[in-house]
Amino acid sequence: MSCCFTPAHPSAAEIEPAAHYRRRRGNMAEAPAPGDRRFLIFFDFDETLVDETSDDMVVQAAPGGVLPGWLKDTYRPSRYNEYMQRVLAYLAEQGVTEPTIRSIVEQIPACPGIPALLRFLQSRPPRDFEVVCVSDANTFFIESWLTRAGFRPLFLRVFSNPAQFDRDGQLQMRPFHSHDCQRCPSNMCKAVVVREYIARRVRERGGRPYQRVFYVGDGANDFCPSLTLSPRDIAFPRRDFPMHRLIQEMAEAQPGKFRASVVSWASGEDVINTLRKVVEERG
Repeated sequence: MSCCFTPAHPSAAEIEPAAHYRRRRGNMAEAPAPGDRRFLIFFDFDETLVDETSDDMVVQAAPGGVLPGWLKDTYRPSRYNEYMQRVLAYLAEQGVTEPTIRSIVEQIPACPGIPALLRFLQSRPPRDFEVVCVSDANTFFIESWLTRAGFRPLFLRVFSNPAQFDRDGQLQMRPFHSHDCQRCPSNMCKAVVVREYIARRVRERGGRPYQRVFYVGDGANDFCPSLTLSPRDIAFPRRDFPMHRLIQEMAEAQPGKFRASVVSWASGEDVINTLRKVVEERG
């Protein structure tokens, strides 16, 4: 089932760092306009950039480090976002504060080789990579982790469920958007995000497409956006994780339907090795 119409994204869910290009290179005159990027690379967050599910890590802040059974029993398939809103409300009721949640998120370990991969992207000439995060976590978790790790200026956009603390100290999270895709959770279809973002950026670039698009992910909800990639693009599924298994299943059941090249990864170094070859190509 393909994805269909979606309303405009809530503005809070799409975040661009202020003076991104100026901070990235320290000299505005040295950085090209965004339209000059040769390649576009998307990253998931949970179990792609970080080696845990951030929601699960935050639950550690609950009394005894576990949620009560009555709360866990409210979970419904494809409604995880709504469930997590109840979890955050419960944590606030238990006196869990913003600094506590931020500290937990900041300490989540990166996936193997991911810091090296992000440093590689930072080290490339400014016109090489446009870097975007697309995640079903939330903006507070992602912004906190990227800032602490020192990689926030690398990401031109962060697309995720908007989240911020209210006056009562509760982290309020809203769904990113609505959509008609039957594969994805009700609050986010990453394929819609990827397609709309690329279409918008190509218009902003005067109709000039990216030479290649890359998608680095791990979960079942990363499979859907990988279907939008062209034969020249590359999907990077984390090895033996759901995204990888779904791609393999499609390749066996419907040979040729998955159009992009596939490079599985166990470490960010695997992605670096492929990107090094790509950037050396001409064309």
